[in-house]
Amino acid sequence: MIRRDALLLGLTAALASTLPALALDRALSPEEQQLITDIGAHNSAIRTMVGRFLQIDTNGGRTEGTFFLERPDKIRFRYNPPSKEEIVSVGRGFYVLNRADETYYAYPQDSIPLRQFLGDKIDLLAANVLDVTDADGYLTVTLSDDTAAGTVQVSLIFDVATMDLVQWSLVEPSGSELTFSLYDVEKGVDIPRSYFSIPATYKGLDPSTKR
Repeated sequence: MIRRDALLLGLTAALASTLPALALDRALSPEEQQLITDIGAHNSAIRTMVGRFLQIDTNGGRTEGTFFLERPDKIRFRYNPPSKEEIVSVGRGFYVLNRADETYYAYPQDSIPLRQFLGDKIDLLAANVLDVTDADGYLTVTLSDDTAAGTVQVSLIFDVATMDLVQWSLVEPSGSELTFSLYDVEKGVDIPRSYFSIPATYKGLDPSTKR
């Protein structure tokens, strides 16, 4: 089973190997380029959003929770009980928190595959695009992303009618996949600053010792 922190970090041993460099094998049409540009502009204008998420791993395991996003570079995923985990970006790094023992693991900001969607300005055309498909009212943009621990493929799925992100998936070099769907999303919500901070009582642990 994929560990929950692989949702954003992709820092398990399976990522030690890397995929060969890949690129889109065709030219995007002007219509596709314009749609991707419009989607980037639309989502860049959304400065905050909150909602629910459903995470499904390769083995069919399902986990739900709540997310909070604030641009640039801040996001928090809080998993429903019985899980005690949270994933938090405070804009200068990502942290995997354990509420039960008040500990955390810290990772560099540039190791996060989802960072293309978290920036101040979203420009998917500037990323390493592997594939673009438009079917049944949804546009899927698949990117190849080099993280500190290896190459991950990220597929972002947008509703063409609303231009909102509705789902994304991560594929590790091992072939394991994690799919993450959003629902009950609200935009322009005031989010307390404390949601993007690490409690002073929490103790940092060495990520290299994590199993």
